[in-house]
Amino acid sequence: MVQPQRIWLQHAAPAKPMPGAPCNGCGVCCAAAPCPLSRLLLGHRHGACPALQWQAADTRYGCGLLLAPRHYLRWLPAAAAPLFQRLARRYLAIGHGCDAYVEARPETEAQDD
Repeated sequence: MVQPQRIWLQHAAPAKPMPGAPCNGCGVCCAAAPCPLSRLLLGHRHGACPALQWQAADTRYGCGLLLAPRHYLRWLPAAAAPLFQRLARRYLAIGHGCDAYVEARPETEAQDD
């Protein structure tokens, strides 16, 4: 039997949408594993992406590589940041629907099993 992975998210984060539904910033995908861009640019291989950012004002998670690319990529020239953001959005298919095929349950439900 595969042991469930435990991830920690803000209590106010939205529930994970169904695969294919619009992204709502739940953070499940990025908390479960780093995306290919994080692996390539940040060298992160396992666990939550270090660029996963909680946006309290919007009560959702966002990608730090898109929100503040120069914070994570100090070598990126300021003039190149907008181009990087545009290319990263395309590479990660931001806005094309949820592609996280994982089941997400609150801790209280997980303990009932």
